Amino acid sequence: MKINERLLPILLLILLPACLSWFFEKPTFSLKEVAVSRISLTDVNFLFGIDVQNPNSYDLNLAALEYTVYFNDREVGKGRLEKEIRMAKGSSTTVQVPLRADFRSLGDPVRMILGGQNLHYRIEGTAVLKALLSSRTVPFSKTGEIRLNQKGSKGGAEN
Repeated sequence: MKINERLLPILLLILLPACLSWFFEKPTFSLKEVAVSRISLTDVNFLFGIDVQNPNSYDLNLAALEYTVYFNDREVGKGRLEKEIRMAKGSSTTVQVPLRADFRSLGDPVRMILGGQNLHYRIEGTAVLKALLSSRTVPFSKTGEIRLNQKGSKGGAEN
């Protein structure tokens, strides 16, 4: 009988993460803004503001984020964010992710960026999310159009 009393807590610890997956809702990702943080003769550094909506009734931690960015269906760069970010339950959190792209990978979008025209974008990747005793890898993909301002280097995004 004492063996059963010891096994019950261990069994609960093993089954609890599996049960949590029944109540997990996948967060949504949307691109809110794009800023050009630095331009040199060979490359350009972007800073993407990605809005992550946590629809769950519990907090999540974004443990890692891997992403690939495309402009006009052309890959311009990949990045990884390994800074843990807390996302409160039922709310939205903006995550700032950097991307360095050399001008050779940008091709025609360089003229569009410098000329202040709109760019079609696609950002896709995976997010590692942690909650209580479990973690999940969630794929995401978002497309839209970036409106670049003529006067500045900051623009908004349409989803």
